[in-house]
Amino acid sequence: MAGDSTIFVAWDDKYSVGIPLIDEQHKELVRLTNDLYQGCLAGDDAAREFFFNTVRGAMDYVKYHFSAEEKLLENAKYPHLAEHKRQHEDFILKMVEDVQNFQGGKKFVPNNFVRFLKDWILSHIAISDTQYAKYILDLKKQGRLTDVLG
Repeated sequence: MAGDSTIFVAWDDKYSVGIPLIDEQHKELVRLTNDLYQGCLAGDDAAREFFFNTVRGAMDYVKYHFSAEEKLLENAKYPHLAEHKRQHEDFILKMVEDVQNFQGGKKFVPNNFVRFLKDWILSHIAISDTQYAKYILDLKKQGRLTDVLG
């Protein structure tokens, strides 16, 4: 898969947080990132149309994922929920800003955005999501949380 030029970022089990629902949603975010990358490989007009269509779907899915994650963290009484929500809000603001810039005619927005998306998703999973997953899985091990899906 690493030699496949259509894959911008490949899922690796090292990104798994150990919560199946969240891992599946993270895999979908990686797939959406690759879809956006595909759009960047197309010509200008095709890339423009593809970016708009794909980023709408990505935005909806990101909001769905963030909502599911935040509900899980609320149910687990995660002590760093406010910070985690702020990271999500900042990400959504960046997405909206990039779409507005692209609509305003700025060039290279899709290319820059897909790189930002890849970097943000992987670093967010590796740091923030891994932290809350450890907290949740520890609670579950102690028998203090019986359903990690909320």
